[in-house]
Amino acid sequence: MTGKVALITGASSGIGRATAVTFLKAGYRVVLVGRREAELAATLAMSGAPAEAALLSPTDVTDPAAVDALFAAIESRFGRLDVVFNNAGVAILSTLVGDTTWEQWKKVVDVNLNGAFLVARGAFNLMRRQSPQGGRIINNGSISAHVPRPGSVAYTATKHAITGLTRSISLDGRPFSIACGQIDIGNAASDMTAAMQKGVPQANGTLAPEPTMHVQNVADAVLHMAALPLEANIQFMTIMATNMPFIGRG
Repeated sequence: MTGKVALITGASSGIGRATAVTFLKAGYRVVLVGRREAELAATLAMSGAPAEAALLSPTDVTDPAAVDALFAAIESRFGRLDVVFNNAGVAILSTLVGDTTWEQWKKVVDVNLNGAFLVARGAFNLMRRQSPQGGRIINNGSISAHVPRPGSVAYTATKHAITGLTRSISLDGRPFSIACGQIDIGNAASDMTAAMQKGVPQANGTLAPEPTMHVQNVADAVLHMAALPLEANIQFMTIMATNMPFIGRG
């Protein structure tokens, strides 16, 4: 065991699951957060780690009271928190801005932005008051934090906002040894990217398949960011499928 405690949201599938398994195998004690308890238990089982190495916490990250209860449980169980991977997120099918409903917009903003804020705020407060003080918050941005896909107004707006959240936390965290960085991920193979092999909308109006990369590449990158001493920080990292249409997109 490293003795360090990590919180990973969206740990029931995809990038979050791969990252949680990687952290558990590296000896971290891990708080697994997601909506489906059975899938969180499956994540723990995949790691081969003992039950005492993990705290399974089915949590709606858009609910302030639920997030407050999550951090109370972390403090009660482990006494501290060293790393957060703020990863929970949702998207909707490609939809023009004029056709995006208020309900669709609100759903994406609630999870991707409001949820990320609530988790970051809870982590910041625990890291500020614990002894020794400090910790690291890693936000999951996206290639969409740089450039949009067609028909992605809600997702793109939230991911641009994550960059502002990351920068603000980085500045506010300096007096308390709280580092904050962002990982911008492009086309990691998961349920969210399964459609890319059939074809996704391109900026020129066509549909085209896109290359993907193994999700383990992302998990390893997050672990690397987390393992740095607090005197050092990867402020922004972009990790992507080498041949995806990002450089030169459009």
